[in-house]
Amino acid sequence: MLELRPNCECCDRDLPPDSEAARICSYECTFCADCVADVLHDVCPNCGGGFAPRPVRPRTARRAGVSLAHHPASTRRVSLKYPADDIARLVAEVRAIPPRER
Repeated sequence: MLELRPNCECCDRDLPPDSEAARICSYECTFCADCVADVLHDVCPNCGGGFAPRPVRPRTARRAGVSLAHHPASTRRVSLKYPADDIARLVAEVRAIPPRER
């Protein structure tokens, strides 16, 4: 199941489990919609892939044991591990390639 990380790895904005602004790549790297659009241009700085809206985990268990209460979001904050100039280079190199072709 998804880790539901609590923050944007780029700007450290809080992204609670029900945030519609959260975006993830296939490795669950987590960023806010603003950073994905304005800084990263839909290029994950960690893997080079694209992003999708992060699903919202239900608060209420409509099935036994399946809810945010049973499987809480992560509290571990994550930050980018690459310097800004390296991220800018990767974004420039990859952004013109559609995510499904990267």
